[in-house]
Amino acid sequence: MTAKKKIVKGAHTWLYPLPALLIGTVIEGKPNFMTAAWGSIVNAEPPMLCVAIRHSRHTRNGIETGQAFSVNVASVSQVREVDYCGIESGAKTDKVAQCGFTLFYGASEKAPMIQECPLNLECTVTQVVELPTHSLVIADILDSHVSEDCLTEGILDVSKIDPIVYITSPARKYAQVGKVVADAFSAGKSL
Repeated sequence: MTAKKKIVKGAHTWLYPLPALLIGTVIEGKPNFMTAAWGSIVNAEPPMLCVAIRHSRHTRNGIETGQAFSVNVASVSQVREVDYCGIESGAKTDKVAQCGFTLFYGASEKAPMIQECPLNLECTVTQVVELPTHSLVIADILDSHVSEDCLTEGILDVSKIDPIVYITSPARKYAQVGKVVADAFSAGKSL
């Protein structure tokens, strides 16, 4: 590995890849979805995740009121719907109708999920950390719902999900998850 010259650019939110997630909740009795890229797994046992949502977002209100939400992982074939849910406000638009989503609910019956998305995580809020521009919502994953055709020998196969990643400014693009470059927990053994 060759050392490369570094240029100091200041503090930025440059951490990749960023998943393009559809966050679902119910607001005033109406299902709604927003696109979020700042989401991650944060705990193994129990399974937990977090998502950062700007304070002003309509979905933020639904999460606070219902204390539940879903994380829907779309495939690249759904990029138009993912983008639409990020550029339109659910306060003004029925995104479910506009995108043609088929909804279902899990055991909690609180978090709407999108049938067309290959992976859906049903979540309940455990903690909200208020940050200067965003609310960091930490949640338990109650259940995972996977499209049958995205399993290989009963195990989730990310290549079959074909998830979307978001590339920030200046590109502002969506991309596919890249090619495999090495075996994890193995490649480093040669050092």
